Amino acid sequence: MTKITKNIFPLEWKMTDELVVPYHGKTVFGTFVCGGGSSMGYKLAGFNHLGGVEFMKHYAEAYKANHSPEYFFEEDMREFNKREDLPRELYRLDLLDGSPPCSGFSTAGARERLWGKKSQYESKEQVKDDLVFVYAETIEKLMPKVFLLENVSGLAKGNAKAYLKKVVNRLAENYSVQIFLLNAASMGIPQTRPRLFIIGLRKDFSLDKLSLDFDCERVNFDITRKYWEAETAPNRWLKEGTRDFEFYDEIKTGEGHHKRFSRRKVSPSKPAFTVMQKDSITTGHMWHHKYKRGLNVEEIRLISTFPKDYDFAGNSEISVMGRSVLPVMMANISNQIYLQWLSKIK
Repeated sequence: MTKITKNIFPLEWKMTDELVVPYHGKTVFGTFVCGGGSSMGYKLAGFNHLGGVEFMKHYAEAYKANHSPEYFFEEDMREFNKREDLPRELYRLDLLDGSPPCSGFSTAGARERLWGKKSQYESKEQVKDDLVFVYAETIEKLMPKVFLLENVSGLAKGNAKAYLKKVVNRLAENYSVQIFLLNAASMGIPQTRPRLFIIGLRKDFSLDKLSLDFDCERVNFDITRKYWEAETAPNRWLKEGTRDFEFYDEIKTGEGHHKRFSRRKVSPSKPAFTVMQKDSITTGHMWHHKYKRGLNVEEIRLISTFPKDYDFAGNSEISVMGRSVLPVMMANISNQIYLQWLSKIK
């Protein structure tokens, strides 16, 4: 098992930049695409990203603005799975990608008490913990050569492991399935972001197991220093007289609050904490170590490896980036899927 010790993808980049790896054109289609974090990662790694499915209109607009997809479906995955009019190309995919929302499995969430219940997903209600199985149905419908399912690390912990076992057993009927717990920081990305990846190779292909052993040099929050004075949003400073302002002084650099664990203060000598969609520029759950404020947009963009020319199409920048797979994280993973598997399949 060979360690991957170098991140070859840029942390700061534009979508118009020349690719650092050759374009090979293996096809990929995305589900639950949000604003297209995964999609940008696949493109960085030389894939031909055909489009995707997203049921939230405002995220769909951001996706279309940045990706100009050949195929796009603005609908719930349950409706997509019922379709009988899909283009033939989607039944010949090299890779199918999906990150079904599952906040009930998050280690920071309410976990078991939310399972099976409808929850608010921005402006819509949805039962989210069964979306893993909805995506499994999509895989069975399209039967790509390779599938990738990304989710929160909490899916592999506690009682949620029963859910994980059920979905793996289901997918193992047609695929050789592997499970990886990966962290963006191990790929040379300045953000600690643990995520679970379930990856499967269709059983009619006989190849060695996939190896994803990342041990790249760590990149710390200090890389954002040039943006520390950037005025990227109004009223970005914590307001004196508020409880949030008081929390700031109680938190040590590089740690979280001793009672309110979601309040965290970055350290310049470590990768940043995980960016979450609820993080705020003005009040902040993740705060700057030097200034009494949440991280600004430029700092979050850099630690999330989003391109400098990304069009957020009126969406909250932090909401989009917090809900997305980091582009450079997906570029590293999908590049290995290509090198180890898809490059050997005609």
